[in-house]
Amino acid sequence: MEGVQEKKKKFPAVAETKKKTPAVADTLKKKCRNFAELKIQCLRKKFAQNMLRKARRKVIYEKAKHCRKEYRQMYRTEIRRARMARKAGNFSVPAEPKLAFVIIRIRGISGWA
Repeated sequence: MEGVQEKKKKFPAVAETKKKTPAVADTLKKKCRNFAELKIQCLRKKFAQNMLRKARRKVIYEKAKHCRKEYRQMYRTEIRRARMARKAGNFSVPAEPKLAFVIIRIRGISGWA
């Protein structure tokens, strides 16, 4: 029995002397850590872009709301003027643009030189 006990003692000693290998390689750990950092960075960037987009859309909405109000007011003013003129027995001439683009082509100007 003493010989059996010696054998049992040898096996644990061999297991202790054997170098333990890591469960996951260091390169894979680094890769996972870098991937997690990149993912967090990407999510933060996406969140910032979404917030910026929402802010811009809000500004655009406010501008559109203001322009709509202005154009509606101009339209209603024009109608009101026409009604007042009709009521008084006059005519109302709608306002026209004060700027005109004119494009003129002069024939033969290149042959003058």
